[in-house]
Parts: sequence; structure tokens; C-alpha cells
Amino acid sequence: MRARFWGTRGSCPAPGAHTLRFGGNTTCLELRTDDDGLVIFDAGSGIRELGLTLAAASGGAPVRGDVFFSHAHWDHIQGLPFFTPAFQKGNQFRLFGSPALERSLEVVLRQQMSPVVFPVAFDQLSARMEFAPFGSYAHDGNGYSLRAINVRHPGGALGFRVNPPGAPDRSIVFIPDNELDRDGDRAEDASTRDALVDFARGARILIHDAMYTGAEYMNHRGWGHSSYRDAVDFAIAAEVETLVLFHHEPERSDDALDAMLALCHQMVSERNGHVRVIAAAEGESLEV
Repeated sequence: MRARFWGTRGSCPAPGAHTLRFGGNTTCLELRTDDDGLVIFDAGSGIRELGLTLAAASGGAPVRGDVFFSHAHWDHIQGLPFFTPAFQKGNQFRLFGSPALERSLEVVLRQQMSPVVFPVAFDQLSARMEFAPFGSYAHDGNGYSLRAINVRHPGGALGFRVNPPGAPDRSIVFIPDNELDRDGDRAEDASTRDALVDFARGARILIHDAMYTGAEYMNHRGWGHSSYRDAVDFAIAAEVETLVLFHHEPERSDDALDAMLALCHQMVSERNGHVRVIAAAEGESLEV
């Protein structure tokens, strides 16, 4: 499987000269299965460029895929009205959200394309956009098996673990928004840290929220995001191979992210850990 980053930023887009290397678009991750099936995680502003790429590469052939939404906050849905394949007849997408918020996801996606907000209504999209049931927190799709778990984020959110069928050792875990600190946000139905460690255990790749420094987190406790220090400790506890820092703070420059990475590498060494730590960068791909 191959995962490619199209949006790595959190909260709001942050384009500019200081975010060129790691990217300024909000959350969007493309996953290609072994047989080239398409899975998309979240529809932040990064999905616009993904859509243009999919349309150009299709050569007019139908584009089909599954789209999983971790939750319906603005930075995870704002790009959907600009997703070119949704406007092309013959394309087909199944949209999945949290079982607890299944109806809410459809309502929110339709509302962001209501006439007072956007000139084109959701029902005017030419592609077939189907809201699919996800009641068991598990789904087997075209070349992949997926499980989800509730995470700690205001309003509720999901984390995902995906692998080729019958190959759990080739897993990618994607948790874009989550507060790891035990004294942080008390989101209803959120999983414990121990449950999350078990969920992520042994994954080849863990992509996790690392929005804050330790000092920043103290001023944002309860906002539903983690510090890079908590993310590193979590990755070591879960014995993953690679941790990918994600949901970069909008004000965080490329140089500041480089400095954060250096501190992460120092932490791993001090804890005698074996996890590789990198930062998500738009356009880059990872394979398992």
C-alpha cells in the first residue's frame, strides 16, 4: 500500500513562503491499495489538489473510491466543494463517518454547500456521492481492511487502522486529531490511552496529531490535540516502526518543524526507543 499526503496542516490552511516544504493545506491523505484501489481520509483543503490529479490521471475513465471522515470539523471537510471528481458524471464515492455521528456528517456536508454558503448545492454534484453505513467500526473494501476507534477530540472523532486483507503486519494507523494527555479533553466515548496503544501496536506507520510543543499544550489543554512529546511517547509504547508528526500548527514554519523533529529524535534516543520519527510533508509518499 502507498499513502500520500495532500494536506498536513491543522485548523486552517497556511500557505506561504514559510510552509513550502511541509505544506499549508489542511488534512487529506490518499491511500492506494496493492491493486490500486483508492481510499481517501478526510477532505480538508488538500483534497482539491488530489482531485485535480485524479481527474487528469483518469483519462476520462470513471474514478471510484471510499472517503473516510475522522470527524466533521471545518479543516477536515472544507475542500470537498472543490473536489473536481465530484463534479464529473460517472464517478462514484462512498462517504463514511463515525457511527455516532453518521447522520450529522451528511447534514454538515450538505450545509456547507447550502445556497447561503456555497453557490452549488450538494445534490447538484454529478458524481454519485453515497453516504455508507459504518456501524461496526470496521469495513472491508477494495483491497483493504479497516478498523476505527473513538479518539479524544471535542465533538468526537475517529482514528483508523488499515492494512491489506490478511496482512495485519502491514498496517498504517491514521489519527489526525487526538489529545493523548490523560487530563485533557474529556470527550464522551473517547478511548483510553491504553486502548489506543493496543489499537496502534506494531503498526508499520503511525500518523498522529503532534500539533503543539509542550509549552503550547499547557495553554491549549482540552482543545483535542497533542504535543509532539506525547506523540513520541505514544509511538514508543505502541512499538510502531515509523511515527509521522501530523496536523501541523498553522503558525509552525518549516524551520520550526525541523527543530521539532530534532527534539523528537533526541527523545527517542534518551528513551532507548527504536521508532523512526518524520514529519508529514505534502506530496510525499510512504509505502508498507
